[in-house]
Amino acid sequence: MPIKNVNRTEPALNHYKHISYETLAASWLTEDGWEVFMPLVDHDKKTDLLIADDTSFYRIQVKALNSMDEDIDVENKWQDKIIDYVIYFSMQGSWGYIVKPFTTNKAKLQSKGHIRFHQHPSNFLKAFKRI
Repeated sequence: MPIKNVNRTEPALNHYKHISYETLAASWLTEDGWEVFMPLVDHDKKTDLLIADDTSFYRIQVKALNSMDEDIDVENKWQDKIIDYVIYFSMQGSWGYIVKPFTTNKAKLQSKGHIRFHQHPSNFLKAFKRI
């Protein structure tokens, strides 16, 4: 059995947890037949994933929320950026939301048009096809 011989600092562990949700979303989208690209550097572009079919590209921001509460306000961290979708994952629950970027500074996660999914590939892909 492999043994992990490293103790991550709290900031590093938090970073790894957030990145794992980007990888999870990439895996599910790849499973559905999308071409998925992950930027080597995501400095100030707010693009965690770039997905493509034969004719279009879509920029996706992935956010991990340390909350069980779905009735929370989420911040707009892409005000002056061009992205197509934001995928929120709950780190404590088994749910998430797919949303189109909103223009206000904050929005309710459960706002109209925000699509909830259960953190399972088939449920996520059904939700993604509804957006």
